[in-house]
Amino acid sequence: MNETNSFLAFTDADLKAALRRALRTCAALAVILFGVFAFVDGIRVGLLSLGGSIVSLTGLYEWQQLIDFVNARLDNQKPPRSTARVAIMFFLRLGFAALVVYVSLKCSSGVPYALLAGLGLGVLSLTIEAVRLLRS
Repeated sequence: MNETNSFLAFTDADLKAALRRALRTCAALAVILFGVFAFVDGIRVGLLSLGGSIVSLTGLYEWQQLIDFVNARLDNQKPPRSTARVAIMFFLRLGFAALVVYVSLKCSSGVPYALLAGLGLGVLSLTIEAVRLLRS
């Protein structure tokens, strides 16, 4: 019972590594999803899933940047980027995501399932990382 819980000893470096692994997992799943959709329903649907996957990847990357910024502030260190740059990039990414989703839905002929599957990859890869961390 004196054994320390690895979840309680979770550091900023562990979080950074987990987010990096989630990014790699999401990218690998995006390639697999693209291949499956392109093979089953055609290249257009595959590209739609790739669009959703890109939005997921950029979202994970931007959250990693925000977490780095907040952790630096909490530790009373100089953040790697300025507050204005972090905020501007966050809102630019939101605009980019909205544009990709809008264009994808306009070009998809009303079949958004591949786009939703691509968007769900970010949540799936974070869930995989959470389960991996809980098991260790």
